Amino acid sequence: QVQLVESGGGLVQAGGSLTLSCAASGSDFSINAMGWYRQAPGKQRELVATITRGGSTNYTDSVKGRFFISRDNAKNTGYLQMISLKPEDTAVYYCNAEVLSIPTMNRRNYWGQGTQVTVSS
Repeated sequence: QVQLVESGGGLVQAGGSLTLSCAASGSDFSINAMGWYRQAPGKQRELVATITRGGSTNYTDSVKGRFFISRDNAKNTGYLQMISLKPEDTAVYYCNAEVLSIPTMNRRNYWGQGTQVTVSS
């Protein structure tokens, strides 16, 4: 069993910055792709950014040039650096990881509990 714990959310003014972290814990696992999703009130959860184990990244158009996804494979931790935040970035942000169980070689997706990001105008 693997747990993902997010941190770093909070309240920030428009134009400000935040960095979210997603730490994975457990035993005998390896993380393949990691991603950040967000869900605003009344809206569907949307993909924000993804990163492969090798470091290849993808972003949704609305955050390109403002959000930067990264990871530390040795620490099993992913990050989402957010700059030039806008009120429309307000949402609960969720971490997702595709986890490979080393003993069984089974793959499974895990989600974090979410962290609130609120951007005031």
